[in-house]
Amino acid sequence: MTAPISRLDRLLPFLRWRHDISPGALRADALAGLSVALVTIPQSLAYAQLAGFPAHYGLYAAMLPAIIGVLFGSCPQLSTGPVALTGMLTAASVAPLATMGSDTYLTLAIAIGLLAGLIQLGLGVLRQGWVLNLLSQPVFAAFINAAALLICFSQLPALLGAAGPREPQLVDEALRILAQMAAPHLPTVAVGAGALLALIVLRRYVPRLPGVLAVVVACTALSALTGFEAGGGAVIGDLPALHPSLQIPALPEWHMIATMLPAAFVLAMVSFLEAASSAKLIAEKTGEPWNENQELIGQGLAKLGAAASGTLPTSASFSRSALNLANGARTGVASLVSALAVLLAALAVGPWLHHLPLAVLAAVILDAVGRLFQPAALIRAWRIDADDGLAASATFVATLAFAPNIQNGILTGLLLSLALLIWRSMKPRIALLGLHEDGTHRDLERFGLPHPHPHLVVLRFDGPLHFVNAARFREAVNWARTAQPDVRVVLVSAAGINAIDATGLDAVRREVANLQANGQQLAFCGLKKQVIDVLERDSLWADIAPHATYRHERQAIDALAPLADPPENL
Repeated sequence: MTAPISRLDRLLPFLRWRHDISPGALRADALAGLSVALVTIPQSLAYAQLAGFPAHYGLYAAMLPAIIGVLFGSCPQLSTGPVALTGMLTAASVAPLATMGSDTYLTLAIAIGLLAGLIQLGLGVLRQGWVLNLLSQPVFAAFINAAALLICFSQLPALLGAAGPREPQLVDEALRILAQMAAPHLPTVAVGAGALLALIVLRRYVPRLPGVLAVVVACTALSALTGFEAGGGAVIGDLPALHPSLQIPALPEWHMIATMLPAAFVLAMVSFLEAASSAKLIAEKTGEPWNENQELIGQGLAKLGAAASGTLPTSASFSRSALNLANGARTGVASLVSALAVLLAALAVGPWLHHLPLAVLAAVILDAVGRLFQPAALIRAWRIDADDGLAASATFVATLAFAPNIQNGILTGLLLSLALLIWRSMKPRIALLGLHEDGTHRDLERFGLPHPHPHLVVLRFDGPLHFVNAARFREAVNWARTAQPDVRVVLVSAAGINAIDATGLDAVRREVANLQANGQQLAFCGLKKQVIDVLERDSLWADIAPHATYRHERQAIDALAPLADPPENL
C-alpha cells in the first residue's frame, strides 16, 4: 500500500526522491543523464530552428526548463526541453503575426510560451487537469499524424538546399519546393540523405549508441574537411557566445495577447498531452503513480522558466524520456545531470558547430518526427466508432488545410468531437422489454419476446435525463403507451438513468400529467439514489413515489399488475 504523501512533499515533489536515492541509484541517474544529454544537444539545435528560433536557443531550452520541470513534476523520469511538436505549434501560431526570425517574432513566440505556461500552471493549481480530457485520443492522434507530415514537409527545403525564406502559405511553399527539386543542391541532398540513412541504421542495429550525436559530429567534421560551405552548402554558421541568463519576458500589447490566447490554450493542451503520454507509459513500467495536476504545475513552471530564459516553449520529450527510463534513471537527478551536461557542452562546443550542415538538422527532425506518423491510428478509430473516426478524419484534414495555422485543426477536432458527444447524448438508446427465458427483462424486439403484461409496457431509457434529451424521453413514453392496445401502465426501467436535471424533471412531470389525462399511470423501477435525491427536492416526488420505488422490473410488474388489469377483470 502506498504511503500517504505529506503536504510538504506535495508542494515540493522533488523531496520524494530521498526515498530512492542510493549510491547505485545515483550512478544510474548520472549515466542516464549523460546519455540523454548526448541526444538533447543536437535535437535542441534542430527543434529550435523548427520553432523559428536561432539554433543555439534550443540549448537554453534544455537547461533551466529541464531542471524546473523535473523538480516540480510528478514523474522523475520525464525529460523536459525542446520538442518537435511544440516547436511546430509555436511556429504555426506566431508565423502569421510576425516574420520568422525577427525580434518581434521571438518576442511573440516567448510570450505564447509564457501564456501556455500560465494556463497549465493555473489548471494544475486549481486541480482542473480533467479539462485536458476534452481532447479525445483519436483527435490527438490525428493531429499528431497531420503535424508530423507538415513537419517533415517543412524540412524538405533544407534537405534540397532550397535558398530563400520559407513562404507563409503551404501552397506557396510547396511551389517553391517543387521549383527547387528541378535543380537541387546535390552535395546538400547527399549529406542530408546520408545523415538520415545513418540515423535509421544506427537506431535499428546499434540502439544503445547515441546515434544522433555520432551523426552530427561526423557530418560536421566531414563538412569542415570537404569545404561544404564554400561549395554552396548551408551551415549553422557562427554561433554567438552562449551566456545563459534570466530576464523578465517582454510582453506584447493587450490586443496581441488576446489574439494569441486561443493558440496558447492549444499549445498548453497539446504539449501537456504529449507529456502525459510519456508519464503514463513510464508509470505503467515502473509501477509508480503520477499526478496529472502536479505534472501540469511542473510543465507550466518549465514553460515560465523557458520564457524567463528568453527561449522557445518546452514540453516533455517522448524519446528522451524513454531513453532516460531505458538507462535506469530512478530519480530526477538524471535530468539535473543532463541539464548540467548541456550547459557545459554549450559553453565548450559552440565554436565547433559552425560547419554543421542545416540538412543534417533536418535529417535529425525527420528521423524523430517520421516515427510519429502512424496512420493505423486513424483506421483503428473508424473501426471502433464511426463518430471517433469522423472526428479524427476531420482533425487530420483540417490540420493540413489550415496550415500553417495548425492549431485550428485541433480546435476543429475538439469542437466536432464535443458536438458529436452532445448529439449522442440527445439520442440515448430506448427499448421495450419482455421477460427473457433467463429470467431477466431484455429488448423484446431483438429477442422476439412478448410484453410482460397485456396492459403494461416496460420501457428502458439508457442515459442521463437532462436538457439535451428530455424531448427524447417524452417521445419514448408516448411510443410506449401506444405499443399495444389498451395500455394502462408505462413502467420506466430507470437503472440507466444516472442523473436528472430541471429540464428532465419537467419532462417527467409533463408525462405523468399526460398519462393521467388518458387514464394511464407512469411508474419507475431501479431509480438511482442521486436521481431520487433530485426528485425529492421537488413536489413531483410526492405524486410519483407510490409507484417509483420498485428496485427491479419483476417486483414492479407484480405490484402494478392489479393496477394494469381492466376494471371488468377486477
